[in-house]
Amino acid sequence: MTSAQNPGLKQFLMPLLRWGKQSWWLTLAVWLVAMAPARAALDLRVAVEQGVSTVQVGSSTNALLKDSSGQVLAEVEGSTALDANAEAGGVAISRWRSDGIWIEPQGDGLVWIGDRWYRGKVYVVPTGSGLTAVNYVDLEEYLYSVLGGEMPTNWPLEALKAQAVAARSYALYQRQTGANTVFDVGDTTRWQVYGGVQEETNTTVAAVQGTRGQVLTYNGQIINAVFHSSSGGHTENVEDVWLSALPYLRAVPDYDQAAPVFQWTVTFSADQMRQKITGVGNIISFAAERSTPRGRLKSVRVVGDAGERVLTGDEMRQALNLRSTLFTIQPQSDRVASAQGIPTPGGFQVIGRGFGHGIGMSQYGAYGMASQGRNYRDIVLHYYQGAILSQIRVQ
Repeated sequence: MTSAQNPGLKQFLMPLLRWGKQSWWLTLAVWLVAMAPARAALDLRVAVEQGVSTVQVGSSTNALLKDSSGQVLAEVEGSTALDANAEAGGVAISRWRSDGIWIEPQGDGLVWIGDRWYRGKVYVVPTGSGLTAVNYVDLEEYLYSVLGGEMPTNWPLEALKAQAVAARSYALYQRQTGANTVFDVGDTTRWQVYGGVQEETNTTVAAVQGTRGQVLTYNGQIINAVFHSSSGGHTENVEDVWLSALPYLRAVPDYDQAAPVFQWTVTFSADQMRQKITGVGNIISFAAERSTPRGRLKSVRVVGDAGERVLTGDEMRQALNLRSTLFTIQPQSDRVASAQGIPTPGGFQVIGRGFGHGIGMSQYGAYGMASQGRNYRDIVLHYYQGAILSQIRVQ
């Protein structure tokens, strides 16, 4: 088809970069890094589009269209944009219909999903609220992109390697504990940011290849290697922020003092604060009711001239669009009398530290340690206490 026939084709044909199964019931055996690393592929199923009525797909090279059973429906030319549509509980691409359709590039081709290129292949399948487009991609190649989405690619290579180990461990943990029948992980910050080949660089590829197959384990099991941007000086014990204690997610000193988000300040007028935190009228004061040993707020009492509310630290963070729950709020300006005759501050200043939940590896801390000459092993074993750097073997 031509670009006149399909307006999306012009965007679809943007310059290609030169790069270069389902295997759901794989068994992962964990071995120490000192052992010879395995080289078998492990595909990850990444949901790139979810609950959409239509999604554009295609390939940079000639590709096979297959139905859900793997039978070939057609061969389509490379650089052809195809619209996959939800239709009668199935998927329709041009004249082909199935309860699920594969697009498999030939050779070293890339697959197009939505608005960008990805490695691997794509399976479009109907789900409850429309179509889901799932990118089946080799775990290591998936990480090439994740590193570019999660960490500045010009950071020291040892920091990028630490991110690669954490991200690989996190993805496999999610695959083992949270996968469903359609996909293992999504592509947003709820899982890990995954933006296709446009996020890849030479440094992300080098960091992944330099740690190929390496994961963090505890008692022989891959750990939940959560990470965040900056803790503001000290990470947290996981149970102090979330619910369950985990022996490897312990509070440790951070090395994030050079982070631009190490300390931050945000100012709100009285009107802005009243609009963001409703139900109490003009706000008079904030009082921390519960906090972690490191000072992250777990609950805050908000007192206004029309009532009171108790919010969780996360609710406060969301309402005020703050970087973390490690903050204090101070009244500013002269107090003025409200309509009820109660003196209320003219504004508030929020003083905080860090960015994120403060659990596991601090990315700016990894940068700090790498800048001091520490290697990626030192970094991950500092932030994941008692964990072992191990090698996965796919069987």
